[in-house]
Amino acid sequence: MSKKGRILVAMSGGVDSSVAAVMLHEQGYEVIGLTMKTWDYATSGSSSKETGCCSLDSINDARTLAVNYGFPHYILDIRDEFGDFVIDNFVDEYLAGRTPNPCVLCNTHIKWEALLKRANKLDCEFIATGHYANIRQQDSGRYVISKGKDENKDQSYVLWGVSQENLARTQFPLGSFAKSDIRQMALDMGQEELAKKSESYEICFVPDNDYRAFLKHKVEDLEDRVAGGNFITKDGMVVGQHKGYPFYTIGQRKGLGIAFGEPMFVTQIMPESNTVVLGRAEDLERNEALVRNVNLVKYGSILEPMDNVVTKIRYKDAGMLSTIVQEKDKMRVVFDHNVSAIAPGQSAVFYEGNDLLGGGFLC
Repeated sequence: MSKKGRILVAMSGGVDSSVAAVMLHEQGYEVIGLTMKTWDYATSGSSSKETGCCSLDSINDARTLAVNYGFPHYILDIRDEFGDFVIDNFVDEYLAGRTPNPCVLCNTHIKWEALLKRANKLDCEFIATGHYANIRQQDSGRYVISKGKDENKDQSYVLWGVSQENLARTQFPLGSFAKSDIRQMALDMGQEELAKKSESYEICFVPDNDYRAFLKHKVEDLEDRVAGGNFITKDGMVVGQHKGYPFYTIGQRKGLGIAFGEPMFVTQIMPESNTVVLGRAEDLERNEALVRNVNLVKYGSILEPMDNVVTKIRYKDAGMLSTIVQEKDKMRVVFDHNVSAIAPGQSAVFYEGNDLLGGGFLC
């Protein structure tokens, strides 16, 4: 056992997690690499070549790197747990007229739990991932996630659901680096192909980035069941028919299949009547939102209204100054200025400066 201890590193085969593993190895940790098999495209109905973290090439890349640096590497098959929870939730959310956030659920309920369970079996004190975020312990004893140095790569948004218990054993080696730094480190390691690996922004189990095709494959006769619903205006006027409410998202403008002479957007989805409401850009604007399933990170509770909080309602959102108010098991967000396209099911994430206060799902 090294002086720094044994650490289990989640290795996807990509440049970020690979460099994180080597970095920790060189810092003196006893590194064990673990690649999680969450999905295979054969069951998705996709004809695309497998890419990303679950492909055979990625698994082999992770294993080869580990062998070259002399630390063990394991593969963990969590397809059943992943499918039962993340994918079933993904489908259920669209059928409920919401827009799901599968990466948050996967981090919170699948990956961290799977990592820690295996870490315990391997006597690893810590786990590490290649996320661009930072973590520290406060005087209060609570662990706090803060934004990564690289604003363009910061991934704190998808980590709001990780529990204090799990954060206590987590390290983010890349938090103080920019993406360009990590690619250069890979080059310095002699890993030219790794350094040039492209990034995927697709949902890992939707290989064609076509969630509509995925839903049709997963839900028998879905198209027949939901076809022919009405497009209506906010006044209730029927202006056309759509292909089925699950195939639309809040804020969508393209692909409506109907011309209005001016830009029109999806402003509301009503699954109980298979109705999609259309409106102008200003009809998407709101100054309040209600958030469910809230997990607080920096503080154990927020008993009084808290202002000057930056709330992000989507991953690439710059965020808006707001006041957050706890209301029983939900958090009400009052924005200083209107925000557009608040989509139920997506994450609302709260920040105090660079620190992650917590987050939840938009109602």
